[in-house]
Amino acid sequence: MSARFDALRSLPGVVAAALVGPDGLPIELLGEGGDALAAELTALRVSLDRVCRRLGAGEVTRLAFTSERVEVVAVTSGDFVLGVAQTRGTDTRAAQQLLARLALELTDLPRPEFA
Repeated sequence: MSARFDALRSLPGVVAAALVGPDGLPIELLGEGGDALAAELTALRVSLDRVCRRLGAGEVTRLAFTSERVEVVAVTSGDFVLGVAQTRGTDTRAAQQLLARLALELTDLPRPEFA
């Protein structure tokens, strides 16, 4: 996944990117804020999954938000979450398309076995 994950570097305004595994731990990180993004994407996924369960809305497949300084876009594929933070005002369409393509490739990653 590393070479493909590196494609995120070519996106304009990338501050951080993260791929988080089913156990909530980061698999791939990009940028100084990669660790923080990974941790927060995990927390958001847990919260949003709970909301969707209560609403009977199905699984979360995409999330996006804008803060004062960054635009964050993330996609899910099974138990994996892949997200990128870009400088606010950056057009996120290219990031959304790349994340969607990368998410399709996540099915090839091994799943950790839990005891």
